[in-house]
Amino acid sequence: MRGTASQHIDHTASRRSGPRKWLKAVQWLIGAGLHPKANQTTMRIAEDLANRMDYDLGHVLYGMDAMAERLDLDPSNVRRHVRYLRELGALAWVTRGTRANSRRGKGQEGYAGTATVYAAVIPAAFDHAMGHQVIGSGYTARIVVHLSSRPAPVDNSSEGAVDNSSERSCALPSLTVVKEESQVQMVGGVTTTAARSQQTRPTKTSSGKKRTTILGSTVTAAGMRLGDKLARAIRRRVPWARRASHDQLRWVCADMGEQQWTEDQAVRFAVDAGHAHRAGFGWDPSRPHRLIAMELQAHRAQQQDDQAMQDALAQAVAWEDSTAYRQMQAARALFDIPAEPEPEPEQEPERTDDDRRRARMNWDNWPDVLDHFEEDELDAIDLYGKPLVNFAIEQGARARRNDHAYL
Repeated sequence: MRGTASQHIDHTASRRSGPRKWLKAVQWLIGAGLHPKANQTTMRIAEDLANRMDYDLGHVLYGMDAMAERLDLDPSNVRRHVRYLRELGALAWVTRGTRANSRRGKGQEGYAGTATVYAAVIPAAFDHAMGHQVIGSGYTARIVVHLSSRPAPVDNSSEGAVDNSSERSCALPSLTVVKEESQVQMVGGVTTTAARSQQTRPTKTSSGKKRTTILGSTVTAAGMRLGDKLARAIRRRVPWARRASHDQLRWVCADMGEQQWTEDQAVRFAVDAGHAHRAGFGWDPSRPHRLIAMELQAHRAQQQDDQAMQDALAQAVAWEDSTAYRQMQAARALFDIPAEPEPEPEQEPERTDDDRRRARMNWDNWPDVLDHFEEDELDAIDLYGKPLVNFAIEQGARARRNDHAYL
């Protein structure tokens, strides 16, 4: 997609995506050689963008200078490889940055330019190679997902709503209640030692099936012992998780124990789960173990989706081997249509002194002069002259200092 108009979300032929699936699509696009200049540096820039993307919309703030510093690249290289991603149909503008003062419209002092925001998009070439069925067109297109092989949803219609009475809460969907065998149910408001011992005693089912964890793994003694250790670590190091009992957390951590997680892994998972839902900040969950259980299920579903994507990539065919390519070649042969010739590179006309004179008259055009200088230093000096180039460099440095001063 060479034209800049087709690289905006309002006109792009690519569909929107989240960062994880988008990154796999970019890897396939670069590996397939669909852009002659895209390489491993392009992939590094795509990974940096994916790490900062919004998971719902797939939007990301460009931040060229910060990205260049993180990746140890020249800013002109970052800008060049981002353009390759746009030309591949993998990035589209949400808003294009300008040097207009965005603070002035808000009634604020200082200077801050309008930032560039990109959206993650996946072109139709990838969907065709993967055999995806797409409905709609352009940015709002969607993939048709067959749910026949997916597990049936949990029927929790009989459960009550999530207890979330605090202000500005972020209620989560209700989960199926996991009742441990050690819990005691009180009958008539009283209980006895005999009743407690009877209720805490494991009961064997007639089918003889072994107990399973939340993710469906068979419960083992070693896994429960490690889960008990991980539950204590989470209660000790994650404050918002202390509203759950130790038994509740121990049962949720049984899956972590079966997978031989370390204490640091378990605590980091709980912390990330809380950050995703602002637990401990704007919301104190009354059932923290349910939040962790939901994130475990989401983590398992994501792993399955990633594995399915890897299997699909392994079975994908090249464009030359696809059915669409063979049909196109057959149609050309049937109607005697000659193959499309390779476009000859456009040759720029030779620069004259009159061109240089006109280019050096407008010093207000210093942003374009700076962009030209970052692309090709010698060519910019030849066209604009050293005084105008030096002025553009000074203005760009002053604008960046103002941006940093008001961040």
